[in-house]
Amino acid sequence: MKENAGNPLHLKSLNHISLLCRSVEESIDFYQNVLGFVPIRRPGSFDFDGAWLFGYGIGIHLLQSENPENMPKKGEINPKDNHISFQCESMGAVEKKLKDMEIKHERAVVEEGGIHVDQLFFHDPDGFMIEICNCDNLPVIPLAGEMARSCSRLNMNNIIIQHKPQQIHHLVQQ
Repeated sequence: MKENAGNPLHLKSLNHISLLCRSVEESIDFYQNVLGFVPIRRPGSFDFDGAWLFGYGIGIHLLQSENPENMPKKGEINPKDNHISFQCESMGAVEKKLKDMEIKHERAVVEEGGIHVDQLFFHDPDGFMIEICNCDNLPVIPLAGEMARSCSRLNMNNIIIQHKPQQIHHLVQQ
């Protein structure tokens, strides 16, 4: 495997995500009134139905499906499914608002070294998963050496077995 080249493509930031919709109008309503995104101007040269929204430093591009009746139906909420995550100021306020809007959601908690991260998961109108969290509670610690290959439970157990605690701390600090 090649060494990490830093930023080989010279990326600056995440620009937007693009989502296929059964109904662009219904999705605009959701992203505007539930998540607080603002509709923005979209190039008039596009010859297909859609909408652009912007908020929190990211764009969401909604594309009208050519076959909305063939799109998969919304399934059960699965936190391990593809999703986009937003940090919030108050998990309690978010959960109250979701209840008030009668949006089905599920709670989850991540615990790591005494730090708790609360998560709420729910679907947009097309079944795309949204997560709201207080993830900024969890520190961002770069992986180093062998740890960078995988964060699977099996690999982490092997690393812990093979290294003394002070070695693991040193690996994480690199």
